Amino acid sequence: MGEMGERVVRMGAWSAGPGCHGGCGVKVTIKDGKLTKCEGDEDHPYLQGRLCPRALALTQYIYHPDRLQYPMKRVGARGEGKWARISWDEALDTCEDKMRTIRDKYGPESMVFGQGTGRDAGGYIIFLAYAYGSPNWTLFGLSGISCFTPRLAAMSMVMGDFTFPDAAQFSPQRYDDPEWKAPEVLVSWARNLAGSGCTDHYFSGHWAVDMMKRGTKLIVIDPVCSWEASRAELWLQIRPGTDGALALAMLNVIINENLYDKEFVTKWTHGFEELKQRVQEYTPEKAAAITWVPAEKIVKAARMYATAKPAGMRFGQPLDSNREATSTIHALNCLWAITGNIDIPGGNVITRPPFGVTIYPYSTQEVIDLYGEEFVANLTKKRIGADRFPLVKNFRAWALSDMVLEQMETQKPYPIKGLWCQTNNFLANTAQDPKRHYEAVRKLEFNVVVDTFMTPTAQAIADIILPAGSFPEKDSVFTTGVPINAIQKVIQVGECRSDWEINFELAKRLNPQAVPWANVRELMTLRLKATGLTFEQLAEQSWTMAPKNHKSGTVPYRRHEKGQLRPDGQPGFRTNTGKVELYCTNYEKYGLDPLPYHREPIESPLSTPEIWEKYPLIMITGRRNSAFFHSEHRQIPWLRELSPFPEMEMHPETAAPLGIKDGDMVWIEGVRGKVKRRARLTPTMHRQMIHALHGWWLPETDGTSPNFYGVWDLNVNQLIPMGEQSTSGFGGAATKTMLCKVYKVKDEEATV
Repeated sequence: MGEMGERVVRMGAWSAGPGCHGGCGVKVTIKDGKLTKCEGDEDHPYLQGRLCPRALALTQYIYHPDRLQYPMKRVGARGEGKWARISWDEALDTCEDKMRTIRDKYGPESMVFGQGTGRDAGGYIIFLAYAYGSPNWTLFGLSGISCFTPRLAAMSMVMGDFTFPDAAQFSPQRYDDPEWKAPEVLVSWARNLAGSGCTDHYFSGHWAVDMMKRGTKLIVIDPVCSWEASRAELWLQIRPGTDGALALAMLNVIINENLYDKEFVTKWTHGFEELKQRVQEYTPEKAAAITWVPAEKIVKAARMYATAKPAGMRFGQPLDSNREATSTIHALNCLWAITGNIDIPGGNVITRPPFGVTIYPYSTQEVIDLYGEEFVANLTKKRIGADRFPLVKNFRAWALSDMVLEQMETQKPYPIKGLWCQTNNFLANTAQDPKRHYEAVRKLEFNVVVDTFMTPTAQAIADIILPAGSFPEKDSVFTTGVPINAIQKVIQVGECRSDWEINFELAKRLNPQAVPWANVRELMTLRLKATGLTFEQLAEQSWTMAPKNHKSGTVPYRRHEKGQLRPDGQPGFRTNTGKVELYCTNYEKYGLDPLPYHREPIESPLSTPEIWEKYPLIMITGRRNSAFFHSEHRQIPWLRELSPFPEMEMHPETAAPLGIKDGDMVWIEGVRGKVKRRARLTPTMHRQMIHALHGWWLPETDGTSPNFYGVWDLNVNQLIPMGEQSTSGFGGAATKTMLCKVYKVKDEEATV
């Protein structure tokens, strides 16, 4: 304790607050019960003191005058903006009563539990959903769950585990670890380093720069000339949505020129001959016509990656949005497998939760480990989408968002009567075709929104609003990165409660037998059992990492050779064949193509030439912004100053014939409607593409119906359909590939 009641507490940062996927080590300064500063912890092994603008602006977030600080109930019609303050007892009594009524009358499956992306929602929302008895936990609104899940599903099917590039993140010594090697080449595929400079589960954009300083050369695959692309050894300016064709052409070159790792392929892969035959149709010349990347650059990239020893590959959400996302990512798996860049220093390292501890389950197996096989199997029988999509049934315990919306509309095969919406502003961000979601949800009998600020979604659909705490206002644990971080409650703001506290208490009310613990800390201690630490002990030391050769097999390298990956302890990978399955036997069993392939986007110059003629630009949306996390932070002064306007970017040579100047208000129009933006002209954009920032709404404007903070004027997701998920179910949200045209807004309409 310092002077005047001041102290510094070290912990991990996860949402709410920065909003992101977490993992940063921070120091928060508390003075007289109030948080006065948040800064990076230079002693933390993960980011070593680096921190994003959102965390640095945490004081403005926590103490913003518009923070939700007490429970409220709707007293007018939905959308009227009429709310009454109520006590926590009344709020939870109401939730319990309404949810019990729905469960008793229609069954627990008639309540959907919808989270957003980022945050630490997965652990506490599935906890409540399963205590209630509902199988329908989902990333509500996002078509095909097209963020992170498609890549996890593909990697799990093909190699039994997930991989990330090795940046020495598994060692407390970091770059001084004598085992580690900097990759000779790092492929950055559809990743915006500047926008994702902070944590991304097991990898940070900062680390790419660290490796560049140590001699790593970059291959950047991106339609935009990003900071990273401008410093790359090789930049491939790809047409969005054609990544599968590019990957297959690179495989064509590597295989046909005998650049693959013959020893690894022979010993540790399954289906090489079948893959070799498949890639013959994807010549560099054919791929060039599809991808807009010159054939000679495709050949150069393939040779450069294959001959680097070692080489790493990082890729981003645009691949999750590919028309056939799991197949596209299957092709990338094949690239690092046939070059032997798996589970070796400087390659793509297999990544599991530290010590095997799961708080936020990423796979069905992790859910089974937490809740039991029989329980999960019974819930899966009614989980929406599991009957239509085998991969949805057999990987990750989420209901499929597209089918959830469809069932809300049709009420078949069973009715949907309520939505528990937590950390999800779907009207402004998560949902494609948000008006369709709005119409479906507003007809439900009971909707709860748990959030930190009043959002368009909360105003439009909520009956009860519950105020959530930011990360220094809660007890929790971060386990989706390499260190396990403690998060501990050190302040109280208004009547806010942590998401864990809210869900824990309501779960205990709805199903006491499912919640035998006295409090959240006791539950966390149980989950931490494999570490040998209680929650309090972890909080005292802030973080812990699994040692090398730990029995959980969570630390590299060459675990496939040591028998650390398979449940039977035998060498190999956690797949049906014990090998990396270039020809995927699970895909074959599920009726999916067992080999990777490319499929055109739902709108493109090749698949819909008639639309391309009328709408000759490709609209990209969803690029990350260091000032905001998706639709959060628009009301935070420091962050809004960094990005004050809802913009769209286009090349000056594209804008000139249209009479568009920098700063002009423009319409972006597609076959499904139009939205308004401010033009920013930049030569970094491809001349046949535009980029529209996502997640925009204006909290300073009227929040009541029909305005809802300007969301219908600004949300680009209105141009993107639902129901176009990939064949596997996972992937296919067309957020990077919709066709459009751009023209100036009339003066009387230019209000943004």
